[in-house]
Amino acid sequence: MDYELAVYFGRFQPFHLGHQYIVDKALTIADQVLILIGSPFEPRSLRNPWLYQEREAMIRNCYTPEENKRIICKPVRDIRYNDTLWISQIQKAVYGHHNTDEGVTLVGRQKMGTGYYTSLFPQWNNIPIAHDFDMTGTEIRDHLFSGKPLSALKDQIPESLFAALPGFMSSADGKSLIAEYEFIRQYKKGWENAPFEPTHVTVDAVVIQSGHVLLIERGAMPGKGLWALPGGFISGNETLLEATIRKLREETKIKVPAPVLKGSIKGSSVFDDPFRSVRGRTITHAFHIELREESELPKIKGGGETSRCFWLPVGQLDSSKMFEDHYFIIQKMLGGVYAY
Repeated sequence: MDYELAVYFGRFQPFHLGHQYIVDKALTIADQVLILIGSPFEPRSLRNPWLYQEREAMIRNCYTPEENKRIICKPVRDIRYNDTLWISQIQKAVYGHHNTDEGVTLVGRQKMGTGYYTSLFPQWNNIPIAHDFDMTGTEIRDHLFSGKPLSALKDQIPESLFAALPGFMSSADGKSLIAEYEFIRQYKKGWENAPFEPTHVTVDAVVIQSGHVLLIERGAMPGKGLWALPGGFISGNETLLEATIRKLREETKIKVPAPVLKGSIKGSSVFDDPFRSVRGRTITHAFHIELREESELPKIKGGGETSRCFWLPVGQLDSSKMFEDHYFIIQKMLGGVYAY
């Protein structure tokens, strides 16, 4: 073997034949293949339909017991807005299995835009691998949830996954994702004739008091039932700050006067991950509101499309229950003092 360890990272939503081709090649050049699976602790969504355990099973079902002994699968948490922490995760995973840089190579598809990620790891060799499989994970997901015939995916995904698709699509999770896909499709119809795809502007309030963060439970799609920050779209006649206070009060009825809320702002930041929202290009402005510590938390009550609102100890934040990138917004606004 040319290398002791080949490292391949991706989200594998789902694991398709292009991914399998790369793993096959990695097995021919390295003693072991370390597959780092991204987005392992996020709720099911149109961008992340399959859980970590399901994606690991997809991978292992493609290989013999002997080959699986040479394959190591590890979860790698998404850490948006902090590349350094994400890089450190990759490094720890690799050095946990191979404590030197010698004998390590990265493997991945040779395509436009991948150079950035490989440049983050100059200490390791990099082998780009080309393949001719047509559909990307995004295209497979769109095909799946738009109701197109499953037969078109037979030449794009492993046999074991293809056989499992009807069961997944007819499950409660599958039906929920299909419904959300249709909701988003109808939602985007509003601007399908516009000359340019619009960029939406939203606001979010990160309200903290006595080690608690104020959250809502979404009562409507997308992300129905998930935890989220109070916030939403701005109106054409208000500033970002005015929109933040308005949405905060509409969705939580928080018993704190508006002047006190405004006077408790500790900072603000812009969050612009291009894939942060399935609704389209959406840039949000988050305001960190730190209320004075009191023996009792302010009274709140859900309103509008909010199913309910609640104070949550920051130490109980759970990314698998959070809407879009709100978990990462909280982490960023609080200075990353709480473990990812």
